Amino acid sequence: MAQELLTTFSAHVHGVLLLPSEVEGRYSISCGDQVIFDRKAAGRFPEIKELKQLVRDQVAPGLSLGHSDKKKAE
Repeated sequence: MAQELLTTFSAHVHGVLLLPSEVEGRYSISCGDQVIFDRKAAGRFPEIKELKQLVRDQVAPGLSLGHSDKKKAE
């Protein structure tokens, strides 16, 4: 996931920091001080498409993600 984010947002994100948690099972994604995804709150892991949209909304709201912008049929 880290490599995918770096590739997609190469002009907007200059690094990805992976920090091990002291709490077992913890998985959260932050952009600066803003938590944009928390596994415990969501009850699942994010799909890469969803994660790209969440990161995009924080770092480059006007950026098109191409096929990743298409919504799932409900």
